[in-house]
Amino acid sequence: MTKQRPRLAVISPFLDKSHGSERIVVEWLSHLPDTFDIHVYSQHVEDLDLSRFTWHRIPKLPLPHLLDFLWWLGACHVLVGWHHRIRGLRYDLIFSSGANYPGADVICVHIVFAEYVRQMCLETSLLRNSVWHWPRLLHRKFYYRVACFLENRAYRSPGTTLVVNSKKTAREIAHYFRRVQAIPVVYLGIDHAAFNPTRRAELRDAARRELGIREDQFALVLVGNDWLNKGVGVLLDAMELLRDLPVRLLIVSREGASQWRNAFSDKNCKDRVQLLPPRKHIEFYYAAADVYAGPSLQDAYAMPVAEAMACGLPVIVSATAGVSEIVTNGVDGLILDDPRDAAGLAALIRRVYEDRVFRDRLGERASETTRKYTWQNNGRELAAIFEEVLARKSDFAAQTQIQEP
Repeated sequence: MTKQRPRLAVISPFLDKSHGSERIVVEWLSHLPDTFDIHVYSQHVEDLDLSRFTWHRIPKLPLPHLLDFLWWLGACHVLVGWHHRIRGLRYDLIFSSGANYPGADVICVHIVFAEYVRQMCLETSLLRNSVWHWPRLLHRKFYYRVACFLENRAYRSPGTTLVVNSKKTAREIAHYFRRVQAIPVVYLGIDHAAFNPTRRAELRDAARRELGIREDQFALVLVGNDWLNKGVGVLLDAMELLRDLPVRLLIVSREGASQWRNAFSDKNCKDRVQLLPPRKHIEFYYAAADVYAGPSLQDAYAMPVAEAMACGLPVIVSATAGVSEIVTNGVDGLILDDPRDAAGLAALIRRVYEDRVFRDRLGERASETTRKYTWQNNGRELAAIFEEVLARKSDFAAQTQIQEP
């Protein structure tokens, strides 16, 4: 008789490879061993082979982001409960991407909002921003309150196993939520078929021509949304300190630049900053650049940094990004201790610009460092965590039956 596969419910508002946290879940699910019966509760799914999964689609309403998120939270809980009570669809494990389902058996923590809010308190202060930006900031602040409330409910539960992408995040969880249980750390995988030095060399000349980067220009690249957190302000300050160098900054993002245009002018770098839309093959931008600059204030990991390293691109990353844990400072990358230190960032950029031998050595060793990080390994690591939780639940159920009269 064939053993029935454990049934796994995956909870995520949407899934695709175009967004960081969602891409992680897509890659993890795609590389899980085929030993689970996987059901996905989501509003939108892309880049996932649905022949391997059952998708329970939750309607998306034409509402502002926060209201749609609250609708999704409620609808997801109702649908899972309906399937359990009415259809008899019972799950051996519930896996949530973020604090979207308090009571889940396993939660992957992509960000600790409590720490994020603390780090961003100055940047999101109403008094430090134009009145025109207040509606967006107020919306963001309310969203953060909701996120912190959900975190507090989900991460304090001793019955929930939390999975993180860095030791930094594990420390934050222990601090804010008094977790004493060991928290598994899964450093994120990389698609080495797309991100490698050979591919970067093949794309480089065409990418620089298309973007209009001259041979004598030194291109920095930053990939990500939420510019306040990603350190765009510090990068602009550093650019101002590097006026004597032919440095050009490429910012790859979906975020609108309207609130930053004055900053570009004030820092005298309007003509030295290029805003670019994301593209499916993001390695195109890594190929065009000479260094990746990531002075983020708070990042649970920062996947673009690891991708750039795999391409053989020298990286500068802040110590407050989880990915810095796989970097050895001065060997396969450079670590900026204080993400608000524009002078320190400018000095690191200048060093990489002026020393070609050092720059090439950083890139070569960065590529070597990242080779051990693969999505295949992540799939096996996650499966082992699931199996451990299943065994623990089975032992608990057996003990409960023994204790019953």
